[in-house]
Amino acid sequence: MNTGMKVLIVDDYATMLRIIRNLLNQIGFKDVDEAADGTQALEKFKSANYGLVISDWNMEPMSGYELLKEIRGGAHNKDVPFIMITAESKTENVIKAKQAGVSNYIVKPFNAETLKGKIESVLQE
Repeated sequence: MNTGMKVLIVDDYATMLRIIRNLLNQIGFKDVDEAADGTQALEKFKSANYGLVISDWNMEPMSGYELLKEIRGGAHNKDVPFIMITAESKTENVIKAKQAGVSNYIVKPFNAETLKGKIESVLQE
């Protein structure tokens, strides 16, 4: 697993960003950027080359789902692995995210082991 890649994490909750960053650091990822919502994430995404995006679903004004659709519909790096994080595992949300091209899905709460497994599965594709 290439832990040297640049990772973008997106969550409107600062504590969650810190938790995800810490888990990524434990796994070995050091080059981690943060965004507080989908709009900010999209701006960062367009100006840098990320190897992985990990985003929360529920954010305002642009949700993780809308961010995913924007990234998948864009010309820049649209195939980058995208992991969606959500508090609820509604089947219709999982289906919507899959149809929009999500690489994988994590339900909160999760630990470093779960995150590592999800990252490994999307980076092998």
